[in-house]
Amino acid sequence: MAKVAFIGLGVMGYPMAGHVAAKGHSVTVYNRTAAKAQAWAEQNGGAHADTPAKAAEGAEIVFTCVGNDDDLRAVTVGEGGVLETLGRDAVLVDNTTASAEVARELNKAALAKGAHFIDAPVSGGQAGAENGVLTVMCGGEAEPYARAEPVIMAFARACRLMGPAGSGQLTKMVNQIAIAGLLQGLSEALAFAQRAELDGEAVLEVISKGAAGSWQMENRGNTMIADKFDFGFAVDWMRKDLRICLAEAERNGALLPATALIDQFYKEVQQMGGGRGDTSSLIRRLPK
Repeated sequence: MAKVAFIGLGVMGYPMAGHVAAKGHSVTVYNRTAAKAQAWAEQNGGAHADTPAKAAEGAEIVFTCVGNDDDLRAVTVGEGGVLETLGRDAVLVDNTTASAEVARELNKAALAKGAHFIDAPVSGGQAGAENGVLTVMCGGEAEPYARAEPVIMAFARACRLMGPAGSGQLTKMVNQIAIAGLLQGLSEALAFAQRAELDGEAVLEVISKGAAGSWQMENRGNTMIADKFDFGFAVDWMRKDLRICLAEAERNGALLPATALIDQFYKEVQQMGGGRGDTSSLIRRLPK
């Protein structure tokens, strides 16, 4: 069993840290809202600290799961951040969906301390975090990854090292690009079915068994027809992720014309007041 710190107890981090504790690891948590960290410790039998640095003291593995690049820098290299106390040979594992650039920055900062860094963004949403079945895509060196992987598997059903630091974040970008395209295609297909006066549920039942089938169709198709979006991965979060994808494409020369267009469609959904709705709410832009 490992001595673990977990920094960030949002809708993802709170249950992820809980799964780690449930596996018998010793977990100390930090959250910007201290009351939430205290509540987690009471619920899960762990400890809580009032700074990331204090949470990371003596930890073999430190997880971070925060909002964006700036949040990540604040809890790692900022005042009172993890890097102040991260021990030699400890492993910093970042589960934030962030840029490959910040992953490489933190890798250098960790190595300068004699420690290690793994960028490890996750896919599966809040339900995946709560049920401990996330997919984790990682970047870093093989030896520290091998030490971190058994602890990561406390909240995952799949975890893989994709390459050097930054590779996990780049793989997550591929994931988000694919999801955005799938959801736009599904939105147009279902809106077309409704305009054609077809039974949408019957259409989904038939086509989901063929080449058009996907996780999005199986898990979001019927709720899209029912105009229900008060769950899942928020549009605001997807726009943050797509901005990261588009910025990386500017750097590496990849062409993302459909992704750029769908990002603007999501902007329209935000302007309609749907920023906190599920990403499948793209269909709300289309006439029925």
